[in-house]
Amino acid sequence: MTQPTTLYVYYDAKCPGCRRDRQRYERLAGSQAKGIEWVDVTDNEALLRERGVNPQEALLSLHVEDEQGRIYNGLDTYILLMNRAPRLKPLAWLIGLPGIKPVLSWFYQRWVKRRLARQGRLPQ
Repeated sequence: MTQPTTLYVYYDAKCPGCRRDRQRYERLAGSQAKGIEWVDVTDNEALLRERGVNPQEALLSLHVEDEQGRIYNGLDTYILLMNRAPRLKPLAWLIGLPGIKPVLSWFYQRWVKRRLARQGRLPQ
């Protein structure tokens, strides 16, 4: 079996829920999670800028860089990650449906902004 190619996931490691989500994903993805490098957005602003990602936007939405250097954000990142894990592929398909994706995106953005506001970290 070949080693999965590397994805770089830019996430908020200061967020307890985000850290739990990462652990949950790694558990469910099993060996497919070995091809993923997790990068804390709060400690890597220069790297983010180098990759063309605004650090404030990175706080507001999960970002993933694929093998070709393309940057994804929002629910597209979740779909990309879930499609790498056979156990999560059905969920990736479901959240990508045209009627579901925009609704989940709205709730996701709302949740992130409320969390950051509570923590006093909401970008201006």
